[in-house]
Amino acid sequence: MNMSVFTELIKGTQPVIYELPWEKDIQIDSIYCRDASISTNEGMIICNMGKAGRANEPAHQKQIFEQLGIKILGKIKNPGTLEGGDVAWLNETTLAVGHTYRTNYEGIEQLRSLLKPLNVTVIVAEMPHYNGPNDVFHLMSVLSPIDKDLAVIYPRLMPIHFRNELLRRNFKLIDVPDLEFDTMGCNVLALAPRKVLMVHGNPMTQELLQAAGVEVFTYAGIDISIKGGGGPTCLTRPVMRQAT
Repeated sequence: MNMSVFTELIKGTQPVIYELPWEKDIQIDSIYCRDASISTNEGMIICNMGKAGRANEPAHQKQIFEQLGIKILGKIKNPGTLEGGDVAWLNETTLAVGHTYRTNYEGIEQLRSLLKPLNVTVIVAEMPHYNGPNDVFHLMSVLSPIDKDLAVIYPRLMPIHFRNELLRRNFKLIDVPDLEFDTMGCNVLALAPRKVLMVHGNPMTQELLQAAGVEVFTYAGIDISIKGGGGPTCLTRPVMRQAT
C-alpha cells in the first residue's frame, strides 16, 4: 500500500499532517513513529527506546519538534526505557503505561516525575511475557481507546487488574476475536471519538465496532502494518483536536 493512500484517509478529519523525514542512521522501524515520543498538553516527552536498533529515533523526533516550535516537556534517560506504544491516555489526567520488555520501571518512574506537576495519574499495566523480549509487544498491542468511555481490547493478553480498572472507569470494552489479533484487529486509530481507522481484513472486529455506533474506515495494511507489526496507531503520533 502506498503511504499517500494512508495519509489521504487521515486528512479527511485531520487536514494538517506533519511528516517526519527519513534519516540515514535510523531503520525501517522508524515508520512506527508513535514509539519515540509521548504527547502531553504541555509538550512532548522524548522516549528512550527499549530496542537498541531504534535508539536514534527519539533524537530525530526531538529535532523536528523543535523546528516546528513544539514544546519539549522532558526526556527519558538511561537506565530508564520507555516506548510510546506502551502509553495510552484514558482521559486528560490519567495515563496508562505498560510495563513490558521495552518499557522498564525506571522509565515509568521518570515519566511519573515529569507528569506530576501536570496532576496526571500514571496507571501501570503489568504485561505478560507473551512471545518474549525479542518480540514487539506493547500495551497498545492489546488496547485502543476510541472514545472517553469505549476501548478495543484483546482480552486474552489483557492484565486482569488493568481490565478491571477500565471497567471501574465505566469503559465499554470491545473484545477482538482470536482470529483477528495477528491481523491488527486491536490496533485501531481514533480519528475522532467513535470514528476510527483500522487495517482491512478484520471483519468481525469491524462489525463489533459498527454495532457500537463507531464509524470505521479501513486501509490495506499488509506491507506497512501486518508484516512489520505496527498498525495505524503505531504509524502516527496522537492527533490534535479541540475538546468537546
